[in-house]
Amino acid sequence: MENGRANTKSAVSRVTCTAPVNIAVIKYWGKRDEQLILPINPSLSVTLSQDQLCARTTVAASVDFKKDCIWLNGQEQSIDTPRLQKCLGEIRRLARKRKHEKEGASDLLGCCVHICSENNFPTAAGLASSAAGYACLVQSLARLFNVDGDVSHIARQGSGSACRSMYGGFVEWIMGEMEDGSDSVAKQVAPADHWPELRVLIVVVNAGKKAVGSTEGMQTTVKTSTLVKYRAEYVVPSRQEGMKQAILEKDFQAFGELTMKDSNQFHATCLDTYPPIFYLNETSKQIIHLVHRYNSYHRKIKAAYTFDAGPNAVLYLLKDDVPEVLALFHHFFPASPNSSEQTFVQGLPDVHSKEVPADLVNSIILVPSPGAVQYIIHTKPGEDPRVLTDPQQALLDENGWPKTQQALLDENGWPKTQ
Repeated sequence: MENGRANTKSAVSRVTCTAPVNIAVIKYWGKRDEQLILPINPSLSVTLSQDQLCARTTVAASVDFKKDCIWLNGQEQSIDTPRLQKCLGEIRRLARKRKHEKEGASDLLGCCVHICSENNFPTAAGLASSAAGYACLVQSLARLFNVDGDVSHIARQGSGSACRSMYGGFVEWIMGEMEDGSDSVAKQVAPADHWPELRVLIVVVNAGKKAVGSTEGMQTTVKTSTLVKYRAEYVVPSRQEGMKQAILEKDFQAFGELTMKDSNQFHATCLDTYPPIFYLNETSKQIIHLVHRYNSYHRKIKAAYTFDAGPNAVLYLLKDDVPEVLALFHHFFPASPNSSEQTFVQGLPDVHSKEVPADLVNSIILVPSPGAVQYIIHTKPGEDPRVLTDPQQALLDENGWPKTQQALLDENGWPKTQ
């Protein structure tokens, strides 16, 4: 015995998964049921490649664990938040229900779990970090407890948009009608390889935490905005169908127009909220201006912006147009003198630089703003959550403790006593 603990420990079961970010083109903003996280309208998103943006989670279970624990981005957090407890409880409930079908599930039902999760992108900056995080948590727990089938309704109860990150490609979140939320689930509209030419540029303007979180913002909007009620009832249903058709037909003109219109209306509902919510900043507005001037120059939609609850822009465009759009950003939003040009555009391999015609530059009518854009992530549509089988990629060690906290563990792998 050392530190009051036996040196021998029971086996630890571990599962590690990654899950993608999704960016909505038809926005979800507002709940009709706060507890079950049921939306006031359907929504539709593009799942992004996990090669550039993902959450990674390792979950472990052992009879030696004394309580459920969670570490997020290297820091221990409370496990008692209602949404975390809901996801844990629902997975365990399904595991108990199905234990007669899946051998091994019942072995872990009496165990506490350790959860360790991290994002490789800014958390709470309007880049759908909670969606990727909860999708990853639910996928990992489902694998650990041998729960098969669709679990998007459980991810939804952690973070509404998380249900869409349970699938790759183009995904709709069905609003549903049942009071218990059982029909409010995610469904794939088309796989990631359906539109291979589609590309995504994430323009990071501010990677810091936003002043008004999505949960608080939605609640205030639903309570005070008349526009959001009109939007949910009369606008979104037809836009949802139009967007699905645009995706299936790979009609970028229709896709781009609907994407920009819906982003604008979402932020209009934020302004219609009392007191108003301002997620966009001046750089965001300049990017909107640039995109519209760029499209006007070409007399067609070649780039489409959308903004979630934050100032960072997400641009959808086709592969052939990436060099020209990046050249415009290099010109009008060059990297600050203190940052490296090599890291200004990250993600997919750098595209060949393109000389921008002088008349195109002049048509934008914008004063260059060095440093206004921190960096750009170049990515594309991607797949659903992955299971990682390499133990080196796990965030928890073989004893179920965070690898980043090894200095806090004794020689037997237990936390040191103070």
